[in-house]
Amino acid sequence: MFSFRMDVIRLQQRLIQLTNSLFQEGFLDEQFTQLQQLQDDSNPDFVTEVVVLFFEDSEKLLHNLANALDKEVVDYKKIDAHVHQFKGSSSSVGAQRVKNLCIALRTFCNDNNRAGCIQCLQQLKEEYYLFKDKLQDLFHLEQQILSAGGTLPMME
Repeated sequence: MFSFRMDVIRLQQRLIQLTNSLFQEGFLDEQFTQLQQLQDDSNPDFVTEVVVLFFEDSEKLLHNLANALDKEVVDYKKIDAHVHQFKGSSSSVGAQRVKNLCIALRTFCNDNNRAGCIQCLQQLKEEYYLFKDKLQDLFHLEQQILSAGGTLPMME
């Protein structure tokens, strides 16, 4: 029983460290904390469900952005609309670094700067997939804690 409890405590400590590092490195902002506060016993998977929907929408938006920039004649209004949607959804889940790259991409759009858009989109893709990996690690750790019979530590 003692070693079982120590395993749960170690997992909880890892979760706290990972969460803190995601905030310190700018992957997450206070919006993620607000999202977590909306989760309760009646909807214990709320954050995961919202973030999974964000992932699904983001994949489509990244695909649409790449296609729009690949056209012979670039429709910057269409690109801006996709980026605006991506910025809003990334902001709503607290994906701070993704949101900041969306802001940069919109600037290139407003300048009709195709090369800037393409380069920024590549950075946005890389940042998004890094964010996705880190959040999946976080959710996996939470699942391990719950599966081991532990509770998720309260974050500040």
